[in-house]
Amino acid sequence: MNGRTWRSIVEAGILSTLVIGCDVSRPTAPARTTPNGEVATSISDAEFVRQLAAARQIVRLPPSPYVRPALSRLGQALAFDKILSGTRDISCMTCHLPGFATGDGRSLSIGQGGVGLGPGRSHLGGVFIPRNAPALFNMSAMRHLFWDGRVEVDAGGEFHTPAGAQITPEMTRVFEFGAISALPLFPVTNRDEMRGYLGNELAGIPDTALTAMWAGVMKRLGAIPEYRGMFEAAYPGTKFRDMTFAHAANAIAGFIVDRLTFSNTPWDQFLAGRDDALTPAQLDGAKTFLTLKCSICHNGSTFSDEQFHNVAIAQVGPGEGDDASRRDDFGRMRVTGEASDRYRFRTTPLRNVELTGPYGHDGAITSLRAFVDHYSESDKKLLAYDPSQLETALRGTLLDNATAILAQRDTLLDGVVFSAEIAEKLMQYMSALTDTRARNLSRVVPVRVPSGLPIDRP
Repeated sequence: MNGRTWRSIVEAGILSTLVIGCDVSRPTAPARTTPNGEVATSISDAEFVRQLAAARQIVRLPPSPYVRPALSRLGQALAFDKILSGTRDISCMTCHLPGFATGDGRSLSIGQGGVGLGPGRSHLGGVFIPRNAPALFNMSAMRHLFWDGRVEVDAGGEFHTPAGAQITPEMTRVFEFGAISALPLFPVTNRDEMRGYLGNELAGIPDTALTAMWAGVMKRLGAIPEYRGMFEAAYPGTKFRDMTFAHAANAIAGFIVDRLTFSNTPWDQFLAGRDDALTPAQLDGAKTFLTLKCSICHNGSTFSDEQFHNVAIAQVGPGEGDDASRRDDFGRMRVTGEASDRYRFRTTPLRNVELTGPYGHDGAITSLRAFVDHYSESDKKLLAYDPSQLETALRGTLLDNATAILAQRDTLLDGVVFSAEIAEKLMQYMSALTDTRARNLSRVVPVRVPSGLPIDRP
C-alpha cells in the first residue's frame, strides 16, 4: 500500500475495514495549506506521520531537571550500596542491573536472601517478588510509579504514597524530581525486597513503622564519614544530622534522572525534522502504530498514558494475596479500593522497550514479539497461555483466574485482531524507540561504594 492510498483511507475514516479493532476515534491528518491559504493536495509520508503523532500528543521527552553533580554521585553510591538492605546482601540495583537495561532479565525478581544475578539468581526458599522489576529509564517524565501507581504525584503536585502521613511536608520539600524522588523510600522497607526477616536491626522494626526503618538506614550511613561528607556536599548548607532518608531517596532519584534519561532515539531525531532518521520499515511501522488502538494508551513523551488498563495478562508467581488462594494480584484496585480497577496495571512506557523484557506486571510474557502478538485476540491468548516460557520454578504457579480477568478486560481490546504482518510492522516501529546509549550502561556502575561492600556487576 503506498503512502497516498493509506492517507486517503485514514482521512476517509474507513481504516477499520483493513484492520479489525482499529480506533474509531483515531487521529486524522490535519489539512495542510499553502502560503496562499489553499489546501495542499499531497504531503510526504514523513510529514503525514508527524501529523499523526501530534494528533496523539506523542512528543519528544521534555528536558530533564538539572541534577547537581554531587547529588548524582551520592545517589549512584546509594543505589549500588548493599548497606541499605537489612543483611547487607542486596542493593537497589541488584534488581535493576545496568547489564539488563535496568531490569534483571527475569519475569519476577528475587530479592533479599538471593544468590547470583539476573536470570541466574536463585533463592534457597524459592521466594519471588510478586511483580516484574520495571526499567528505570526517563523517570522524571512519569507521575505514577510502580505497576499499580501507588507512588504518584497529582496534578496539583501532591504526593500520594503508601506511607501516608509518615512522609511529612519537610520530607516532600526535599524532593526535586517528582514521583521518582519518593520511590526509593519503599524497597528498603519491604522484607522480601531488601529489609529481610531476621538477623538485623531493621528486621526487628514493626512493619508499619516506616519512619523508624528510614531512621535506621540513616544511622548506618551516618556511621561512615565518607557518606556524611557526600550528603553535605550534595545538600550545601544542611548538616547530615538534620537530614532524613528523604535526602537519600532524592539523591537516588537524582542519579536515575541524571544517568538514565535517554532522549535521542531515531524517533526523536525524526520528530526533530530528520526524515532519514527512520528506515522505510520503521516509518511504515509508525504509520501502523499511529492508526491503530496502540496509540490510544501508548502516547505522550514516554509512550504511556499514565493510566491503568486490564490487558488480559496471565497471573503467575506468588501474587499479592488478593483472593482466597492468596496468589492473585488486583493491581490498581489495591490503591484505589475500586472494584472497577481490579486487574488494571499501569501502561508500560515504550522507550527502549526492546531491551526491557520480560513483559507484563508479572513478566508472564517473555519476548517482545509475543507481547505484541498478545494484543490480537488477547482473550484467546490468555485462555491459551503457555507457562512453559517461564523458568522452571514459576511454571506451576499459573493461577486459574482467566475468567475473572476477562470479565473486566479493557473494552479497548474488544475486537482487536491483526495479522502477523501488522505485528512485524509494530516491531519495526518499536526498534526506532531505542536510544543507542541505553544499550550499554556499564558506565553508570561506580568503581566502589563508601561502605566497602561488593558491587553487583552483571
